[in-house]
Amino acid sequence: MTPSIAPTVRRVDARHRYEILVGDTSAGFTAYRDRDDRRVFHHTEIGDDFAGQGLASLLVREALNDVRASGRRIVPVCPYVAKFLTKHDEFDDITDPVTPEVLAWLEGELSHSTRQAR
Repeated sequence: MTPSIAPTVRRVDARHRYEILVGDTSAGFTAYRDRDDRRVFHHTEIGDDFAGQGLASLLVREALNDVRASGRRIVPVCPYVAKFLTKHDEFDDITDPVTPEVLAWLEGELSHSTRQAR
């Protein structure tokens, strides 16, 4: 079923993510952390009620377009973002590889934010 209201994507810097909305309802998000000039995407999620509508693809495309517009680069730790990039070579020029160094840094960032939330 296609939503009758056009979905919109917004960047929410305070929550380190892009959200996709259908009307006023959050349908999902893709989460990131910034490291220098790179936006490291680490998780994408679409709610069960919105699955199968192409929203994840729209969300990631809009997020990556925003990264390009900001002059940053992409690091696709998130499996969905990585898979999306294999089918969309128009982002090759701003995509950096996932390295052990980036993974270690990301783990530290995420565990630090989890400790702060407690």
